[in-house]
Amino acid sequence: MVGIALLGAGIFAREQHLPAIESVPSLSLKAIYSRSESSANTLASAASSPVDVYYDVPTGTGEANVGPEEKTLDALLARTDIDAVVIALPILAQPAVIQKALKAGKHVLSEKPVAKDVEAAKELVGFYEALGGEKKPLWAVAENFRYTPSLIKAAERVKEVGGKLTTFRLNMNGWVEEGNKYFKTEWRKVPSYQGGFLLDGGVHFIAGLRMLLSELNQEITHVAGFSALLEERLLPVDTVHAVALTNDGKSGTISMSFGTQFKSGLEIEVVTTQGSVYWNHNQVKTKTKEGEKTDEFEKSTGVKEEMAAFAKAIEQGKTEKYQTPEEALRDLEVVQRLLESGEGKGAVKAVEA
Repeated sequence: MVGIALLGAGIFAREQHLPAIESVPSLSLKAIYSRSESSANTLASAASSPVDVYYDVPTGTGEANVGPEEKTLDALLARTDIDAVVIALPILAQPAVIQKALKAGKHVLSEKPVAKDVEAAKELVGFYEALGGEKKPLWAVAENFRYTPSLIKAAERVKEVGGKLTTFRLNMNGWVEEGNKYFKTEWRKVPSYQGGFLLDGGVHFIAGLRMLLSELNQEITHVAGFSALLEERLLPVDTVHAVALTNDGKSGTISMSFGTQFKSGLEIEVVTTQGSVYWNHNQVKTKTKEGEKTDEFEKSTGVKEEMAAFAKAIEQGKTEKYQTPEEALRDLEVVQRLLESGEGKGAVKAVEA
């Protein structure tokens, strides 16, 4: 049994990470940490069995006050019965906590994006690579899209269809309501990082596209596009439309927008010399010379599956390929280069990670 702690008590931790941890038989939730005592207690009360609570700011005190030493994050990380942590904190807060947990010898599953930008991500990856010791802890980055049954099936279909890539497309349109639960979190409402929702959500969609392209040994190497802010409150930009190039010189399109009120949906399509595979959360459509077939799915977040993969990685002593920091870095770099190209009014940007 692996003792695990959940660091963060926000929306995704409450709705996805907590039930995911509890769904894995080999994981035993020992503790929950949050900046505030009240939020940590609220999440702890939703756990199926008693857990210890750790926090920085006690309930009913000002920001300048700190909790007792035995309730700090350092105290949690010092516990010998906690082998691993899941980190689900705001984007800017995560790197320091990731480093602290790894230094303490804990296996880490940290939420995407891996960091706020490529520079910070490379620094974090370098820190991890430099860690010594006989029993180096595992560091995995959570990208739940790669564990959704429909996307896994789409990747299988791309491999089955085979052939050489001819083109591809990623289309995502959505509208973030003012009352949206994620928009109402302060760090997302006034982001101190590039891209806003395009970074926070965009890495999911890029991960999905890259997963399908990888079945044809293709990676995105260059992007050129234009960005815009369609809805003023979704700072700094909410839309990007771009052309992308792969290592074999094949081009496709990437279109992502969180500011289109009257158009919504997410779909990826990969076309080869032997056929095509279309994906959305509920369907995978495959077309070849032999005909067409459709696989139907119920929408899934993939979080329980990714948590099970993390637990298995701890057991086997090796991070699963879809959770490596290097994969997360590549997802992040594609998004960042799209944003930089948009700032440069269509300037071509190379993806080098």
